[in-house]
Amino acid sequence: MTAPASTSAPAWLLQPEVGLCPCGCIGRRRKGSFVGKTLAGASGVLRQAIFSEDVAAARGPLQRLDPRVKLLSMIGLLIAVALVHSLPVLAGAYVATVALAVASGLSLGYFVKRVWLFIPIFTGIVVLPATLSVVTPGDVLLPLWHWHGHTHGVTEQGLHGAGIIIARVATSISLVVLLTLTTPWARLLAALRALGVPKIFVLIIGMAYRYLFLLLDAVDDMYTARKARTLVADDGRRQTKAGRAFVAAGAGTLFGKAHQLSEEVHQAMTARGYTGDARTLHGFRLSPLDGWFVAGAALFAAALLVAGR
Repeated sequence: MTAPASTSAPAWLLQPEVGLCPCGCIGRRRKGSFVGKTLAGASGVLRQAIFSEDVAAARGPLQRLDPRVKLLSMIGLLIAVALVHSLPVLAGAYVATVALAVASGLSLGYFVKRVWLFIPIFTGIVVLPATLSVVTPGDVLLPLWHWHGHTHGVTEQGLHGAGIIIARVATSISLVVLLTLTTPWARLLAALRALGVPKIFVLIIGMAYRYLFLLLDAVDDMYTARKARTLVADDGRRQTKAGRAFVAAGAGTLFGKAHQLSEEVHQAMTARGYTGDARTLHGFRLSPLDGWFVAGAALFAAALLVAGR
């Protein structure tokens, strides 16, 4: 029996600009438009969302827990991390979070990249002035300038404070990302509602998450249809001008589609008896594993608070 042929697209077809030679030394490569790059980023968001659903459906230790237990445990750990003022303790908490992510079947590179790509790096840029002696006086480790006979620069106390803030942000984001990646979105919303979160809050989050991907897909279809009808490539200036015109017209069209879609979806949900509660096909059921996890999370949070002092 012969193996079925692969239905995936070949790698050369997925490249935005294909050269005449695989090494790229022959042929002319044109710079991609900003519209295409933006839509490629939107497609990346869709792929990450699909990958997250696959990870949440796995049979890891965190995936088998009750969503309410995970939510309460993560909130307790976030509070404990926020109260810790020791850099080594925060570093240990982050390492434990990464180890728990790997044990749950998450890719180490994907998890670390998703955590450190934006917010902790941005936090480091924000707290960078706090490392200077003019903001945080102390022992100068890196002299930068002199003023009235005094040496100013990066201080040891400023670096320590900045390190604590960055480590705390990285650990907190890791816990939140770990919760969202190991819990299906519908069950997470149902857990929020079961813990007393207002209906309107859960409704807005669920609708925004669900129909964001639908609108991104609509934008991708609009751009693909426009590109399929383009016969002659213009020069760079005309292409940029046409791209801006397309973005402006597409934004207006997308706004109209979103407004019409919201009305139709709301009427359909109301006709089907929707009351604002998030429901899932499988109900919540506590297991011995949930009790062990709550006990372990409580002991870990207590250890962080004691060691942080």
